[in-house]
Amino acid sequence: MRKFIAIVILVSASFFAQSQVVEKATQKGNEYYKQRQFEKATEEYNKALLADPENTTTKFNLANSLQKQGKEDEALKSFSELSEKAKEKELKSKSYYNKGVVLTQQKKLEESIEAYKNSLRQNPDDKEARENLQKALLELKKKNPPKKKEEKENQKKKQQEQQKKQQQPKMSPKEAEQRLKLLEQKEKEVNQRLQKEKSKTGGGQVKDW
Repeated sequence: MRKFIAIVILVSASFFAQSQVVEKATQKGNEYYKQRQFEKATEEYNKALLADPENTTTKFNLANSLQKQGKEDEALKSFSELSEKAKEKELKSKSYYNKGVVLTQQKKLEESIEAYKNSLRQNPDDKEARENLQKALLELKKKNPPKKKEEKENQKKKQQEQQKKQQQPKMSPKEAEQRLKLLEQKEKEVNQRLQKEKSKTGGGQVKDW
């Protein structure tokens, strides 16, 4: 079961430095998010970002609330931006992880695999990212099964035959005529030799019963 990671903004020294608008809007957004009222949570996060557009944690939670509303493309765009711009390793890792979840839901398996790998590069101990990576790899393998050994061998033989044909020089009309004359001459010589041997043996006949 793939699940989303949500970050609840904790009270810290840097948090108090933000304006009262950011503080209230973010707290309300988190409460709405917990209550699964994602549209209201989105409104509050947007209010907070108007006051502090660089607040990466609020952006992350906004992306989560968008995904919960089925706005996957918008959420994916936000997760992509955060995964590239975020300086904190934890936030970067979780942004890649959630990006992978959205891409998996959209059946973009190859892109989701890359997202999970990037998440693990930031946090190698993330078990959920590792499990989701393995699941995505398995799904991709089922979708694109490897070709059978016999098919590969047949393809290889065909390629070799085509290469041989390409390598063989084409015969000119003059060379073809010379070869034909040689064959006719050899055939004539063989017939002459057979006639001589026949005359010596008296032309043996097959016995009747």
